[in-house]
Amino acid sequence: MTFLHLTLLTGIALVTLPIVLHLIMRQRPKRLEFPALRFIEKRHDANRRRLRLRHLLLLLLRAGAIALLAFALARPSMKLPGAIGTQEAPVAAALVFDSSPHASYKHENLTRLEAARDFGQWLLAQLPEESEIAIIDAQPGTAAAFLPDRGAAKDRIERLGVAANSRPLPETLAAAAELLKTSDLPQKEIYVFTDLSRGSWPLDQSAVMQRQIEALGDCGLYVIDVGVDNPTDYGLAETRLSAEVLSSNGSLGIESGATCLGRPDTRGVELFILDDEGEPQKRSEQNVEAVPGEIRPVEFRLGGFEPGMHQGFLRLLGEDGLPANDTRYFTFEVKPAWRLLLAAPRPAERYALFLHEALAPEIYRRRGAARFACDVIDLDVLPAKPLTDYAAVFLLDPKPLEPAVWKKLADYAGEGHGVAVFLGRNAMPIDSFNQPQAQELLPGKLLRQSRRPDGDTHLAPRDYQHPILSIFRGREGSIPWEMFPVFRYWELDQSAIGGAQAQIAGGASVIIPYNDGRPSLVERPIGRGRVLTMTTPVSDRPTERPWNLLPAGEAWPFVMLANQMASYLVGGDDARFNYIAGQTAVLQLDADRQRCGYLLFSPDGLTTQYPASLDRRELAITTTEQVGNYRLLSGGAGRLDLGFSVNYAPDQTQLERISEGELAGIFGPVKFRLARTQQQIDRDISTGRVGRELFPSLIFIVVLVLGFELLVSNRFYKE
Repeated sequence: MTFLHLTLLTGIALVTLPIVLHLIMRQRPKRLEFPALRFIEKRHDANRRRLRLRHLLLLLLRAGAIALLAFALARPSMKLPGAIGTQEAPVAAALVFDSSPHASYKHENLTRLEAARDFGQWLLAQLPEESEIAIIDAQPGTAAAFLPDRGAAKDRIERLGVAANSRPLPETLAAAAELLKTSDLPQKEIYVFTDLSRGSWPLDQSAVMQRQIEALGDCGLYVIDVGVDNPTDYGLAETRLSAEVLSSNGSLGIESGATCLGRPDTRGVELFILDDEGEPQKRSEQNVEAVPGEIRPVEFRLGGFEPGMHQGFLRLLGEDGLPANDTRYFTFEVKPAWRLLLAAPRPAERYALFLHEALAPEIYRRRGAARFACDVIDLDVLPAKPLTDYAAVFLLDPKPLEPAVWKKLADYAGEGHGVAVFLGRNAMPIDSFNQPQAQELLPGKLLRQSRRPDGDTHLAPRDYQHPILSIFRGREGSIPWEMFPVFRYWELDQSAIGGAQAQIAGGASVIIPYNDGRPSLVERPIGRGRVLTMTTPVSDRPTERPWNLLPAGEAWPFVMLANQMASYLVGGDDARFNYIAGQTAVLQLDADRQRCGYLLFSPDGLTTQYPASLDRRELAITTTEQVGNYRLLSGGAGRLDLGFSVNYAPDQTQLERISEGELAGIFGPVKFRLARTQQQIDRDISTGRVGRELFPSLIFIVVLVLGFELLVSNRFYKE
């Protein structure tokens, strides 16, 4: 126990005053000579004893009141866990600021980060002299360190800004606790300035934070709420493109959603595409009703793009306190229709009919709107056919090929192209497919034909994370694979398979198994390219003892699967132009063209130069802290014009607040104090450093004792 005014304890000596008054004012017995009245004398003795007890009680009450008053004026306090110092002792303090994008929410003409900065400057002035102070924000990669003086801490707070890609607060607090361990000062304190946004407090990262703070021992932890109790916000959810690389004959689908926090409202969503001069041109607009707790879908579809790189953005109309989630940026590339080579035994057109119609329907070919331009040739022509002009080659139920042809296809794939092989009844004798040259392309040796005449075998995808199966994601249970039975397929020589995506020979993996567990569609990487092998064909007609009925009837799963396979082989799913803030953007370069250098244009107008290299095939850009559209240009003989877009992660602009109970669950056994005003934090700091003062309680007890003394004395003296 500690006292603010230790000398006032001498006031306890004043308890002698009532004792002196008691001795002076006590009644002296008067001696009366009534020898015959013995009864009266006994009664007198009893009354005298009772009177002494009453005077003694009054004495104790008065002495106790004076002692308690002196004790209270000495300002005693009771030390609690975390109270390890005095009010003026220097402390090791870490001021942690939530600088996430949602901290830019403006209320009463002040953003939450500005409110936190003002609160932080006031708190900085309250810290004792000689304190060690660290200012830590949520910017990733920022090292936590004590600042040299209070002036540097003040300047650091003034320069705090919103971080497009912020760390979760539990991770930031763990870093602050690690820093405080390095201080020799016994009194340690952590102050967290936050709007209590749910996105900044993930529960799954709290365990490490709890261990780090508990390792400090007695540490004062103060959570300062600078948020708004009932925020109102309208925004756009994450934006998705139907494809980041599309054919000039195709169309682009853009999907997003309107979110709402607060009152429902109808808002407009505008779609802009940048022209050749970089100026936004409005292409479409639609209204959407934003409802709290829901994501109302917003969909656009555009076509008619020229080959090249294109950028644009969606913009939500209307004003609210958080403009950060009102705009979503996107980038996509348009290429001429990909040329595919379909090679099959004679008659090739008959073998290629189903696949050709799935990839380039005749109605689209007539209008010039097909995504793929397919050339159909006989396998006999393949040895002399140049392959460099094609993005991918498809072998439909191939017959045995010469070793030179197998090697030609393997070399073609190794250069970064795609090859698809659909094995069928013509794969005989199997020795020609098991020779070393063929095995450079195929994922494994052929063992035997597996027959399932009852038709109970079908494709059974298990993992829809592969790009080929991504189009089926979200509708897994509604795809009628069992409606397209497989009666016969080739078994591959492989080690035990554990299911989809299991590794087999040559680093290959199973993309789609049959429902009996054996592989149906297998991928094998070769050099910079890839090979897809399907163990059953897609060329059999239903009336001719088919190996399967995949392309028969309303075969929309086959059409979608075939288009996904073709897109994957030509690299349409490889290119990525849309990133989350803080991610590394990787742009593919043409190493065969000489360039004098690369110039990156950021959304704020600044430029960054990157050196050129003859053997450079990709360029990694790590400076993606700003949201918006980026452009990469180069001069020289091979002019380059690439781009990419950066957006906030959805949780970075989330304004939904967590409750104090949820916050307690995140901290677990770690004790913390939640404050919203300067008076609350001032009182909490005093309690945390010195302990809980007993003055109010003692004064209340003194009043009770004096009141009881007055009541007792009035009654006694009346008697």
